[in-house]
Amino acid sequence: MSSSLSLLHPQSNKGFKSKHSSKGALKAAAKGKVGGSSHSGKNTKNLTASSKKARLNANAQKRDLKRKHVVEDQKFFSTSSGGGQVPRIVSVVPLLPSLSPRTFLANLLPSLGIPESELEEISSTLQDRGTYLVRAPRFKTSVQINLLPPLSLYPTLDSALISDYVVLLLSSVDEVQLEGEAILRCLQGQVGGAEIVACVQAPASNPIKPDTRQLIHKSLLSFTKYFFPSVAKIHSSDTPNESAILARALCEAAPGGTKSDEGRAYIVAEGSSSSSGADSVRWTSNGLLGEDGEERGRLEVVGTVRGGALSADRLVHIAGKGDFQVEAILPAPPSSLALANKPHKQSTMSVDAASDPLSIPTENADDLTATNTPDLLANEQTWPTEEEMGGASGSVDGAPVAGSSTGEKKRTKRVPKGTSAYQAAWIFDDDEDDEDDDDDDDGEDDDEMDVSGDEGLGGVAEGYGREVYEDDEEEETEEIELDSRKDEAHRDLDPEQEEREYEAYLKEREKLHKEDAMFPDEIDTPRHIAARTRFQRYRGLKSFRTSPWDPYENLPVDYAKIFQFENFGATKKRIEREGVEEGVKAGTRVVLVLKDVPRSVMDQRDALLPFIVHGLLQHEHKQSVLHFVVQRNTEYTEPVKAKDPLILCVGPRRYVIRPLYSQHVRGGGKGVNNVHKSEKFLRPGAATVATTYGPICFGKSACLLLRDESADRVPSLVAMGSFLSSDPTRIISKRIILTGHPFKIHKKTATIRYMFFNREDIEYFKSVELHTKYGKVGHIKEPLGTHGYFKAHFDGPIQQMDTICMSLYKRQYPKWSEEFRPPPVVAIANGASKADEEEMDVE
Repeated sequence: MSSSLSLLHPQSNKGFKSKHSSKGALKAAAKGKVGGSSHSGKNTKNLTASSKKARLNANAQKRDLKRKHVVEDQKFFSTSSGGGQVPRIVSVVPLLPSLSPRTFLANLLPSLGIPESELEEISSTLQDRGTYLVRAPRFKTSVQINLLPPLSLYPTLDSALISDYVVLLLSSVDEVQLEGEAILRCLQGQVGGAEIVACVQAPASNPIKPDTRQLIHKSLLSFTKYFFPSVAKIHSSDTPNESAILARALCEAAPGGTKSDEGRAYIVAEGSSSSSGADSVRWTSNGLLGEDGEERGRLEVVGTVRGGALSADRLVHIAGKGDFQVEAILPAPPSSLALANKPHKQSTMSVDAASDPLSIPTENADDLTATNTPDLLANEQTWPTEEEMGGASGSVDGAPVAGSSTGEKKRTKRVPKGTSAYQAAWIFDDDEDDEDDDDDDDGEDDDEMDVSGDEGLGGVAEGYGREVYEDDEEEETEEIELDSRKDEAHRDLDPEQEEREYEAYLKEREKLHKEDAMFPDEIDTPRHIAARTRFQRYRGLKSFRTSPWDPYENLPVDYAKIFQFENFGATKKRIEREGVEEGVKAGTRVVLVLKDVPRSVMDQRDALLPFIVHGLLQHEHKQSVLHFVVQRNTEYTEPVKAKDPLILCVGPRRYVIRPLYSQHVRGGGKGVNNVHKSEKFLRPGAATVATTYGPICFGKSACLLLRDESADRVPSLVAMGSFLSSDPTRIISKRIILTGHPFKIHKKTATIRYMFFNREDIEYFKSVELHTKYGKVGHIKEPLGTHGYFKAHFDGPIQQMDTICMSLYKRQYPKWSEEFRPPPVVAIANGASKADEEEMDVE
């Protein structure tokens, strides 16, 4: 009997459980599976095998994708549709004035395999600054090397943005000072495709000894990894063997970042050398004058398209000069370096052969319109003229009479609900894709205005729309005051008095920063001004997170000048896709022809720095409200107040802005009502949204906030971050908290004083909710007497040590930005003679 039972019911032992898998891990692996227990040995074995197979398959796909990208990058630098080679761009950044980029390049050139005759010719023209395009026959490629001036921030950022390799030149004797660390911080914040290569240079009088070489390299590697963890080793070019290793690293590997995910193309004018022409940038006058009276002409730039596709319909940007239109994109003949590398093609390819343009502007080409022209009389009530009344009487049943002005067909435009001609111009997009998932007033002087009216019970909300009129009146008053003092001559203060006033300003700013950190948003109600007048532009909200707030309510005049997207996420996807697909493909050597370029672009050009032309995407010239997610630099300790002037660096463009700061919603969302609390100061340790007017940009463009505190020092890095969105409907709400003291308490009811000082103010703010610092919520019941005392009822017992608060909110708007033009480069490496300086100035 027992044997038959054993055959019918075979014994089932508990399956083997791996020592690396817990019960929770096994249960999580078996979620959604039907047909067995999560603790079944057979099921666990199948799950483990399937998850391992999926993991191996995913890793194999990642390896294949990476290998594909490496092959494409290598092809990018080996061939191009123009028949020549695409040079690798290497920027040498000396972090100390004592370093010599000329010595670095002179030691590196022999390792490239350049013939002796050509090597001597190039070596005789080397300087500590300059752009050199040389070929490397040993590696069958060409290299454009940019020798940058030491401790010069803006040329370094410009070159690093378009470089394939950035060589950080370090010293084996001297440590990097604060100026060099500031440049490293900015390079760290400007996320780009360039790979960082660290290189050490020893002075000729104190070469690196073999017994100290390892210690020096280890120390410099630790310092470099603090800023750039991807750096694997320290290179050198002082000896032939080390120089050969460095040359192989720069010429054989495939650098990352040769393709831009955002599709924004750029062209770098080919540098000057003995083997290539020096006329890669040419300007020709067209005999016309611009609006500023400056002569205009055609600018031709010879270079290779990089980063994305370049279209003649899109605008281009020259750093520090502005945006320009493209006249044509022409095919360029092979460079002399390409013909030298492939001599058998020199006889079959004509350098001067004319061919059809690769791209010309179409009817959809972008114009230079940056702002919308507002119709300030669109909402004005005017009396009809006799012609308008005659035209109205000449029509019967709505049918216009022939020849009358009413016979013209009206143009209708479908706009979102609540918009008007007074508000922002809309950029509509037909793409149906879903949206991407992706002022503090100084001393409150602007609020102290005596405007009568709207003093009823609903005045908190009704007085909100007066900001435009009051600001205009204030600006007019300021202009009158300035005009009255126009005849007074400016007198400089004594240096001692100037220093004392500056010290007093710094102490006052530090005091405000500490008070804001201890008592955020709390202010005292003035006794000499009625609160209903002082705070008439503020409103109360039952819930800051969910209470509705109309984003198109009483907008300022500046909002009539900007542009707005109907669906920013869908438009962003379409424009970035077109930037990669439409236009001249990356890797093509072209002649870019720009029209109406001022003569100053060539006159003020520094011939020793690379000349770069950046392509813009569609709509990137139009002005809108921009939001950037930034995080404060932990090493910058000075207080940063809202609306303080800062330098904003977004890609190749730079602007002087006075940003507003607001809280960043976790996940980057808008919240329920898209209302965000403003911040008086840029606080450390948390992500903050900086808002300003500026030209539209797409993608996750990295941004830097700089403060130029001294003309003879490197600008300080205040914060770094990335572009968030272009959304004029984002409401930045400034909060103020009026505080009062409980005078008498009876359980949940208390008599409050010192929040207001007259009976009318209590009636005006009676509908606003109260709260305490201990978490109680209440409302004003009735005023008591005439000195501002009132009775309030709360949802719990009140303590005598508690503080009664009332939160009021007002919408803030950003200020216009100004284009920043960096100062000319004057830094010259130590050791350069006076003759070398004069020769560099002449060039």
